[in-house]
Amino acid sequence: MSLENKVAVITGGGLGIGKEYCLGLAKEGAGVVVADIDFEAANNVALEIERAGGKALAVRTDVSDEAGTIAMAKKTAECFGRIDVLVNNAGLFTALGGHKPFMELSVADWDRTMAVNVKGLFLCVRAVYPYMKAQGKGKIVNIGSTIASEGGAGHLHYGTSKGAVLSFTRNLARELADDNITVNTLSPGMTTHEAVIAKKGMTQDRIDRMVKSRCVHKDMVPRDLVGTLVFLASDDSDMVCGQNIIVDGGFWFA
Repeated sequence: MSLENKVAVITGGGLGIGKEYCLGLAKEGAGVVVADIDFEAANNVALEIERAGGKALAVRTDVSDEAGTIAMAKKTAECFGRIDVLVNNAGLFTALGGHKPFMELSVADWDRTMAVNVKGLFLCVRAVYPYMKAQGKGKIVNIGSTIASEGGAGHLHYGTSKGAVLSFTRNLARELADDNITVNTLSPGMTTHEAVIAKKGMTQDRIDRMVKSRCVHKDMVPRDLVGTLVFLASDDSDMVCGQNIIVDGGFWFA
């Protein structure tokens, strides 16, 4: 198992793609901290990992709250003794609703999106960095989106926040490499899961059209992202730094 004896914190790990990240990293041997603002969902994932023979801890975490992220890192270290991997997955997307012209966005919509999708990365990295630095190594994987490159009408706040993720990764990678901490972005294309179907009106016809637009003619589900995340979290990616890895079945070529 490529992540045996490592400890990974996955924010937004209670539902959707985040849940699959947690299960996938646990399957590779990592101790997993499921950090989510929805503690019940996080705890359910942690229990599922433990029932499968893995090690997990659920921590209620609001990534936009500095004290909460510091507490999350402290609880992780107290439970597992180290922090090897941070997956900055928590973000607002389905909670933002459907398409909305930019003139209809409120300042509150904009601020809320940036607080979670951008400030949240900053706070979580600040919280785990002292532990990674002290142990001499770490992996930080920020979850982006292809919308940052291809654009998307009706999602200005979300798309802008994911553009910030790319810049955050590249600048931080330059700063942390001397501490043997690598920083990369994993950018999924549109991924079908329950929340997306419910909130975004993903009819089968729309899914079929999306599948045809890809080089790989199949629907993309959360499980399809796990292999790339495992690679970025493992020692196999030690020379991968500051990169944006796109996983979308060959729709967008950067």
